[in-house]
Amino acid sequence: MLLEINDLHVYYKSYWYTLKVLNGVWLRLDRGERIGVIGESGSGKTTLLKSILKILPQNGMIPRGEIRYDGKDILKLSGNELSKIRRKEIGMIFQDPMAALNPVFKIKDQLYDILKYKMMIEGHNPSSKELYEEASKIFSDVRLPDPDRVLESYPFQLSGGMRQRVMIAMALISAEKLLLADEPTTNLDVTIQDQILKLIHRLVMQKNLSTILVSHALGMVYQMTDRVYVLYAGDIMEEARTRELFSHPKHPYTQLLVASTPRLSSVGVGEGIKGKLPDYRNPPAGCRFAPRCPYVMDKCINTKPGKIQVNREHVVSCYLYD
Repeated sequence: MLLEINDLHVYYKSYWYTLKVLNGVWLRLDRGERIGVIGESGSGKTTLLKSILKILPQNGMIPRGEIRYDGKDILKLSGNELSKIRRKEIGMIFQDPMAALNPVFKIKDQLYDILKYKMMIEGHNPSSKELYEEASKIFSDVRLPDPDRVLESYPFQLSGGMRQRVMIAMALISAEKLLLADEPTTNLDVTIQDQILKLIHRLVMQKNLSTILVSHALGMVYQMTDRVYVLYAGDIMEEARTRELFSHPKHPYTQLLVASTPRLSSVGVGEGIKGKLPDYRNPPAGCRFAPRCPYVMDKCINTKPGKIQVNREHVVSCYLYD
């Protein structure tokens, strides 16, 4: 087991109120395994990934829970121990490269810093020539042509697809064991999305990286993952092998989510899921999907369902299977 998350709660505090976003999330990831996390926008998927790296915003807090990575509890590590893991073992592809890349520094300055710190952890102080050679090799891996021009460019001088490839290159420098991909094709056109996805898939398979892929694109998740977790309003609703989950979804939310996916063979457009996410300032006491669920029962409203084992590799959090 490379990563295990138990009963993770994440809150965001403001002057007036507290947003209770993650509500006892559980997740496990084996070495070399690729898992997907799916759900609507605002369900807490990005918050989950940022919690693993412990890079929540300043107003974020983790009042309860455990994140065990390679036998160590991330939440109890010192700053130095955490920095070593971030620089050498876990890499993250952020959702928006324009927000993740510093607009006032050239790509060279940002990439070289990551390379330098990683090499220094390994006990080697690299020269400028070594940094350039390593950067050129990484750019070749991510199919970025003309490394001299890219390294001397500012982020705004690159196209969206090139910026995303730079982000993938930076993430792969750190990702020796685990890659976190947060909506890696957001804001890209369809042709570039396909190229980026194939690139990530190829590199993940080559390096045998454990991967957590967060995405709204269910087709991408179907193709690139071994197992899937369904996250709704900070609660894990269902977990199963990828083919099993898409073929036989159990939770009412998963069923509606899969049914609302556009298909080329379908006539018309799916209706989507009626209603909206709950207010995190005062979320439902029981199942957070209860206000939108077509099968809601009285106990769903007041008591959160636990994990129910449907079969050996299929878990659902719903009273319909109790």
